[in-house]
Amino acid sequence: MVTETTAATAPSVRLVDVDKSLRVGRNTVEILHGVSFEVRPAELVALVGPSGSGKSTILGIAAGLDTASSGSVFLDGTDISQLPERELATLRARRVGMVFQAYNLLPTLTALENVELPLHVPGGVHRPSSSAQELLTEVGLGHRLHHRPTQLSGGEQQRVAIARALITQPAIIVADEPTGNLDTSTGDELIALLLELRQRRGTTILVATHDNDLAVRADRILRVRDGRLTG
Repeated sequence: MVTETTAATAPSVRLVDVDKSLRVGRNTVEILHGVSFEVRPAELVALVGPSGSGKSTILGIAAGLDTASSGSVFLDGTDISQLPERELATLRARRVGMVFQAYNLLPTLTALENVELPLHVPGGVHRPSSSAQELLTEVGLGHRLHHRPTQLSGGEQQRVAIARALITQPAIIVADEPTGNLDTSTGDELIALLLELRQRRGTTILVATHDNDLAVRADRILRVRDGRLTG
């Protein structure tokens, strides 16, 4: 395992000269070009840019869900580009929480069971199930523990997804358009919740968003265009 520095002092995420390309037939499609940035502990950083600019690819690489074609990716002090898949999966399960635009809740499970899911991932963090109940209460859903996703509003489903992302006490939460499926009022409530959780828990958040209301409340904005950071 290659370690950059101690987890206590390292950025939660650091990308260094990351390129990403894909083979499509006989052609090579360049997706990312020399992307470098870091996210410090307890920082909220927003990636903004047009659709197809590379924001989601950056998130996937930062979370260890995708691999860079070249460059280095440090997650919680560890160079994950040097890890075997099994070690990477364990680190990802323990140190990364993920929130998606489409919520990605299992429809047959209750809110409580959805939040508990990461506790049962092989190699993951194992905590008492009471932690899931406490988190759902913290995000305002203590009265909806046994409701399934179809019985919850979009905003409530996204709150469940945030609680699920927090259950392992990750080094970073990676969120891809978390307000994208929500109306303006519900989106504003979700932004307020993310900011509150960040302040109270010291949670580090890297988010890709088209939502200007969310972006302007971040500590920093990284602008992405044509696979490059432009500011």
